[in-house]
Amino acid sequence: MHEWALAEGVIKTAVEKAKESKMKSIDEIDLKIGEMQDIELDIFKFALDELMKEYGMKAKINIRIQKTKFKCNVCNYEWHFDEFELTEDEKEFVHFLPESIFSHARCPKCGSQYFEIVEGRGVWIEAIRGKK
Repeated sequence: MHEWALAEGVIKTAVEKAKESKMKSIDEIDLKIGEMQDIELDIFKFALDELMKEYGMKAKINIRIQKTKFKCNVCNYEWHFDEFELTEDEKEFVHFLPESIFSHARCPKCGSQYFEIVEGRGVWIEAIRGKK
């Protein structure tokens, strides 16, 4: 499950950044998760909670989902992930390998396969708040 690996990366990174900033404790972490990550939020939150226990943390985790936005390199049309008509198998494949979207989808306006992912991928720590 990649939710656990992502959660571990978030907690380890937050701890490292807090140490660099000379924080004595982490009280709150703001995360932004790209829609294309297709994370099972319940599993991810559970993993974060369990991993924080291992680090002796009790931080509040704020999660914001960033919608995926695409832009066609031919007609400049911009659209979101939910405008694609993908089968469940294709959605699952894209979940594990986001770049495969280019094999399974086309621009909804002109049909081009030459488009880019503008936003909505990855996991970012936007802020870490705590006591110094």
